Amino acid sequence: MIEKYSFDGEDFLSVLQFESWKIGILRYSERFSSFSRLERHNLTDEAFILLEGSATLYTDTESVEMQKCVVYNIKKGVWHHIVVDENTTVMVVENSSTSSENTDIKFL
Repeated sequence: MIEKYSFDGEDFLSVLQFESWKIGILRYSERFSSFSRLERHNLTDEAFILLEGSATLYTDTESVEMQKCVVYNIKKGVWHHIVVDENTTVMVVENSSTSSENTDIKFL
């Protein structure tokens, strides 16, 4: 059986969780419209894949203009943030245990 998941709203939504991993869809919202914060996940890496539109992935030491269908992995403990333009969709893959309890946020 083929299951289908989608998200056409704003911000971020985990659309599928299975055992130790989950997939989310990230779209334009105020939170992802500017480089005004950083976050780090203390227990797991996080992968980003640009599906459509344009996005910039930042760490505390570098930035990269994302290319479509390329996997960008942020290692655990690395401060990062993503900024996306309107009409942008990014797939996010992370450990299912990733939550606010094991994520630090710092506002710039």
